[in-house]
Parts: sequence; structure tokens; C-alpha cells
Amino acid sequence: MQATLTALLAKASAELARLKTRADFEAAKARCVGPNGEFTTLMKQMGAVPKEQRPAMGKLVNEAKAQLQVQLDATLARIGDAEIAGQLGPAIDPTLPSPDSGPGTCHPLTRVREEMCRILRKAGFTVVEGPEVETEYYCFDALNTPADHPAREEQDTFYFPENVRFGNLTKKVPQEKYLLRTHTSSVQIRSMLKGKPPIRIVSPGRVYRRDTSDATHSANFHQIECLYVDRNVTVRDLKALLDYIFAALLGPDTKTRFRPHYFGYTEPSFEVDLSAQHLPKVNKEWIEIGGCGLVDPGVFEGVGYDPKVWTGYAFGMGLERLAMLMYGIDDIRYFYQNDLRFLKQFA
Repeated sequence: MQATLTALLAKASAELARLKTRADFEAAKARCVGPNGEFTTLMKQMGAVPKEQRPAMGKLVNEAKAQLQVQLDATLARIGDAEIAGQLGPAIDPTLPSPDSGPGTCHPLTRVREEMCRILRKAGFTVVEGPEVETEYYCFDALNTPADHPAREEQDTFYFPENVRFGNLTKKVPQEKYLLRTHTSSVQIRSMLKGKPPIRIVSPGRVYRRDTSDATHSANFHQIECLYVDRNVTVRDLKALLDYIFAALLGPDTKTRFRPHYFGYTEPSFEVDLSAQHLPKVNKEWIEIGGCGLVDPGVFEGVGYDPKVWTGYAFGMGLERLAMLMYGIDDIRYFYQNDLRFLKQFA
């Protein structure tokens, strides 16, 4: 029996050393330890061994089985390493210059964000950023969002566990929760609490909502929002700024219009429609692009501004939406896939 086991191990070792692919390995493994394999057949013969010899023979069989398993594991690991090496290609020296001599470029979302900020800086706006982790006060309460509003439900917003603490983020109310901000309007509240009017800010940044990913939706995306607070600010000022922004960004043939809507943060409130049929992928006369309105007096009172003295407007829109219009992109998921074939088109 010992001679048979030794011969079986030697045969298996020689065969495993020649294997190159996973399919060949599985076939060889079946011939050794499969239901009809040589080693399995040998183990079935233990029933014919005299009772007094079975302990010694069982020990030999277990030792041979352990040695065979080591060889199988080593062979599979070798084949796996070879597969990975084949996918990676030949070794490279990371200290050498890159073989890709093409110029680097900004991501299309970064290009749109920087262009929007450049246009708004010319109109007197200052770029302000805030934390992506927020509290319910800054994200909802200060923006006139009632406690029973659907946006505050867990199926729409990413909340952190109640026992989570952030050293650089304090709660306004002890019982409120931490969450990933659903809009950059929270930056406007923080800015008004920090300073006195007049205020003219633009707040770009990443936001998060519980959306199912498809061609037009993503659980994380980017917004850009503006706030202007001064004396005697009117809807005419808001419309004039939006006309200026879109003409500068998309061309002088671009038109905008307002449709009445409801937002808790503004009153009156409007949806902004855009007409830009000279752009690629725009196949209808008007498309919705964002929301806007005059800041609600209740919001001003909450941050300590006298609504009888100060008025203002606010508006916001998605950067992905703008980029898709500008570049003729029909699927929002392209922005997040890091596919060089897509990104190099913007070099």
C-alpha cells in the first residue's frame, strides 16, 4: 500500500507541474481525487485490509492525502498568479516617464463647476464650501422643511447611526441626527449665521440621496447653489442673473423661463426651464434645469436677519445635468466609471 501511495503522489506531482490553465487543473484534480479518481479508488480498498493493519494503513493514507492537497493548493495558486500576471501584462518601472504622452485634463464635472464659478465670480459672487456630513438643523429645519416632509424619511436620506459622533461638527439641537447632506443649501444657512448681509455666495459640492442608479439618477451627484441677500432684491434680479449665466455658459441663443412651484426655502418659488436647441442631445424646446425663488422671510428670521429690511434670492441646479447638456452625454453613470476612453474625449 505504501509503495502504491508513493507512486500515486509522484505521478500526481509530475502531472500538476505541467499544468498551465485552470481547466486542465480541474481535469487533473478529478483524475486524482474525484469520485472515480485514483486516490478515491485506493481509499475504497481500505475495507479489504485486515482489521489489525487498518490503523497503520489509515495513517499512511491520511499523510498521502495531506501531501496531495498541498500539491493541489500550490498548483492552483501558481495558475491563479499566472492568470493575474497575464491580465496585468509585463512588469513596468514606475520611475520611468508615462508612455501616454497625451496632455492631462480636468474631469468634465470639474470643468463645468469651474466655469460656473468663474461666471458667477464675474457677477460678484464668492465661492463658499461646507461639510458633506450635516445635521438636521442645517439641512432641513433652518430651510423650513417640516418634520413630516418626505425628504426627511430614511428612504430618501442617508442618516448616520444615533451613536455616531463627529469632533468637527456640532449639533444645533441635541436630539437631531447626523446625515449626508441632500443639497448644498446648508452652506447658505451656515454663511448667513456667520456674517451679516449683504451676502453674495455660490456653493458647489457633492450631495447624497437614496436614488436607484440609472441613466439620469445617482445616489451621489453634484449641485451648485447661489444666494444673494441685500436690500430691495426682486424676482427681476434673479431672472436677469440666470439669463446671464446660461448665455455665458451655453451660448447667447439660450433662453430661460420660470414656472410656479413650491419650495419650503423660498416664496415665491419657481422651476427654471431652459431652451437651448442648438446644443447636442436637446430634442425638445424646453427642459427643466433647476429651482429658484425669493428667500422665505421665515428663513431670514431663523438666522437673525430682519425680513422687513433684507430680501434675497436663491437658486440651485445639478452640475451633472449641465454637463450632460453641454457635452451631449446621455448617461449620468459615465461620469463615475473612470473610463479613460470617455475621459480622454475632454482632453
